[in-house]
Amino acid sequence: MAGGSAIRGSRVGAGPMGEAERGDSAPRVWVSYWCASGHETRPSFAQEQGVAVPETWDCPRCGLPAGQDQANPPSAPRNEPYKTHLAYVKERRSDADGAALLDEALSALRARRGG
Repeated sequence: MAGGSAIRGSRVGAGPMGEAERGDSAPRVWVSYWCASGHETRPSFAQEQGVAVPETWDCPRCGLPAGQDQANPPSAPRNEPYKTHLAYVKERRSDADGAALLDEALSALRARRGG
């Protein structure tokens, strides 16, 4: 026979208390959101006045943004690939600018060395 107490495996607040013990829940409104993959998500929000329902919601199935218009869901965000420091420098300067800067730096170095 297994020993132990009668409340083993339960936690504080567990049990069939129901609404009478916890109080009434706030009135809710369910809003449908659709992603580009066609998934529907229906989160609930408080029905209080002044509470703004967000225009977009992240789809829990695929992670894409979802909107309230089923015919025109928001598009997936464009992911930029990782760029190195050299890639950013090449965006700002042309090869001619780089050659001019290199010549200027080499001239200054040679002048300091006395050669």
